[in-house]
Amino acid sequence: MTDQAKPVKLARTAKGKRPQYFADPATDKLLNMVVNLMGELSVTRDRLDTVEKLLEARTIIPQAEIDSYRPAKDAEAARDARRAQMIQRVLRPVEMELEETAPKD
Repeated sequence: MTDQAKPVKLARTAKGKRPQYFADPATDKLLNMVVNLMGELSVTRDRLDTVEKLLEARTIIPQAEIDSYRPAKDAEAARDARRAQMIQRVLRPVEMELEETAPKD
């Protein structure tokens, strides 16, 4: 046997009822979504920080150059389009609910 411990196997699904923090279940779902997004963003920022530190350590791209970078107009337009698409995808459930509850004139 090696010195390394055997990996722990965790259950793939939680057992029991999900805790409810707010009177409206939709608010709890929204809170869950925001917390999950915070986790994703935190991991992404840590990984980006790692890439930036590695690039600077190898004197490939200094941190100051990353900080002062301004994209060309076409790159900025592509970023704007990608950002708009993401916002549309993220807010689509809200938009659908508004469409369902809007008066049918």
